[in-house]
Amino acid sequence: MRRWFKPIWFDSLGAKSSCTLVETRDISILLEPGVAIMHKTYPISEEDKKRYLVEGLKRIREAGKRSKVIVVSHYHHDHYLREPSFYQDKIVFIKNPNEYININQRKRAEEFLGSLCQITYKPPEEKEYRKPSLPEMEKQRFGEYTERKKELLRKGEQWFNTQVEKWIRYNRIQEHEDTIRIYFPENKTYRFGETTVRFTPPLFHGIEYSRVGWVFATIVEYKDEKLIHTSDLCGPIIEDYTSWIISENPTYLILDGPATYTLGYMLNKINLKRAIKNTTRIIKETDVELIIYDHHLTREPFFRRHTKEIWESTFKEKKEVLTAAEYLGETVVVEESARREI
Repeated sequence: MRRWFKPIWFDSLGAKSSCTLVETRDISILLEPGVAIMHKTYPISEEDKKRYLVEGLKRIREAGKRSKVIVVSHYHHDHYLREPSFYQDKIVFIKNPNEYININQRKRAEEFLGSLCQITYKPPEEKEYRKPSLPEMEKQRFGEYTERKKELLRKGEQWFNTQVEKWIRYNRIQEHEDTIRIYFPENKTYRFGETTVRFTPPLFHGIEYSRVGWVFATIVEYKDEKLIHTSDLCGPIIEDYTSWIISENPTYLILDGPATYTLGYMLNKINLKRAIKNTTRIIKETDVELIIYDHHLTREPFFRRHTKEIWESTFKEKKEVLTAAEYLGETVVVEESARREI
């Protein structure tokens, strides 16, 4: 079946990305047009890593030529190309650089936006930022880890308050309208004919109070179908984000998975179990026809073993869950590499 979206490049193809092209009769939208080379422990040669990076860049640049709108949910290099010519004559919906952003991404935002246009600033804005509300997460109990979790949440709230102090001191970068039209779209809706594009408020990148920062997810509705691209929710790990996806009941879901290649380092077993449980809920409790389950997840060869409950649930619920490579009829690079080693 021909669908109105297509994965352009994802981790399963051998370089880090979650780039997706949406093409309706009204508008062409390129989501997350970035690509980055795989990490040191990715089990292929450095030469092959560079080859996949170059191929990813080629496909993204080609997709960019077909696009009128570009969406960048945050300032990680696997989510945007640092090539000003790529954005010429486009509408660019990009993460607000003034708030819900950590200091490293603020710096990247200024560098990147400065390469696209002459940045204009307004004076700092006194504004109230409340602690993020995550009632479902707060109801969770984690056994012996519960007290430690409470401590981490307390520290997270303190960290959040220090970020707020920075946001209210920042000179505020303004949206821009010229040959490149730049908008900060969080919590807003835009319409192009019969196509509606909605953006969520800022969401944590992974776990609650992740120091990595914030992202937004993108919802595209065309006729009677709905696509959600989650960006980097890493699971989703957070229960409230899971319930939001279920309430949206998408036709198609592009879902980044837990970063199992960091298990025992950045990802602990408790948060992996949360991600598995949450994704299984989505499979069971929605009418989703297809889930592209990929970004972050397919960076190590045993990702299916680490998330086996999810793959098992797809058979029980008769849902289609595929990596981007499988959807495109291509090989999952990390699995093919592991087979060669056996």
